[in-house]
Amino acid sequence: MTPFDVVRSLAATEHLLVALDFDGTLAPLQDRPMEARMTSDAAAAVAALVAVPATTVAFVSGRALPDLRVIAEHDDRSPILLAGSHGAEHWPTPTGDVPDAATLALRDDLFARAESVVAGNEGAWIERKRFGFALHTRLAAPAAARAAVAAVDQLMAECAPGWRRRTGHDIVEFSFRDEGKDAAVARLRQITGATAVLFAGDDVTDEDALRTLGANDLGVRVGPGETAAAMRVADITELAAMLVRLARERALLQE
Repeated sequence: MTPFDVVRSLAATEHLLVALDFDGTLAPLQDRPMEARMTSDAAAAVAALVAVPATTVAFVSGRALPDLRVIAEHDDRSPILLAGSHGAEHWPTPTGDVPDAATLALRDDLFARAESVVAGNEGAWIERKRFGFALHTRLAAPAAARAAVAAVDQLMAECAPGWRRRTGHDIVEFSFRDEGKDAAVARLRQITGATAVLFAGDDVTDEDALRTLGANDLGVRVGPGETAAAMRVADITELAAMLVRLARERALLQE
């Protein structure tokens, strides 16, 4: 089956969920993460899909929900659903789970200690997150990045070995929540009643969702790397073109 045939088949489903990672999938990776924004091509593709009836668009990201809303330029009028923190946070239907005081105290203590152990590695820095923290090494030289990762890994092995560890493009993240993007997509499928899902992502954590897609779904890997996706596109521009084609095909079939 050609890529065109795959897109046409997906376009014919009764209710389509298009779930998209954000960083590296719709927006270029940035040295300063909060500067990330969708490319004009990606934004146009998302808008085209949103306009098609019986089609739900969602962003599924490792970003904390408030940060995801900023970089996605997302407000309360938006029809786009959000799953942040790898599926531990949702908009507009929050899970309602509230961490206990002891867990939050441990999170804050580990955040401070992680900042301390990476302080001597120029370019490495720690980002506080609702359910843990992340070590960023994009701005660090290779030796400094390796040293920072080793120091934080040792800290977590000693103090919180049960926390989930995730890796990505120049980032290592630790969380006391275990949800992954597979759970996020499953939840979105359920609440939307989707009969088929397209999920696209560019990083290791996206593989959690890609591995769980069914026969009627389509997984898309953006860029290089081992993947469970059935389709690969070279970059954000190529993904955007595919999404526009999907929106057009779906609109035509519904006329």
